[in-house]
Amino acid sequence: MSVLAHHTPEAEEYFFREGCYILELWNDEVDPELSIARARVEPGVSTTLHELKQTTERYLVLSGSGIFRSGKQRIDLIPGKVIMIPSDVPQSVTNNGTVDLVFLAFCTPRFRPENYRESDR
Repeated sequence: MSVLAHHTPEAEEYFFREGCYILELWNDEVDPELSIARARVEPGVSTTLHELKQTTERYLVLSGSGIFRSGKQRIDLIPGKVIMIPSDVPQSVTNNGTVDLVFLAFCTPRFRPENYRESDR
């Protein structure tokens, strides 16, 4: 197998229904074990409570500040913080700062839209 490389232009950032902007940096069937996306949450915005079935996520906060919520658990989000979210765990992020909250989302296996679901838990 050859080494693969990919670059996603900024213009491909899109608004995702959970309430944030996504730039898919790496999500390809040739590498089903991992996807990487940059998420951007605007100031004062909370994402929809959601979960990913059969997909574990890891967030690496790049800039801004916020609060991660899952059930009764609250985690402050600051640059350099890494959190791991097991599959099927309800989650939401709130930007409590004055600038965009930006983080990388690493999904294993790779993110697939059919694994996303809004949660009522």
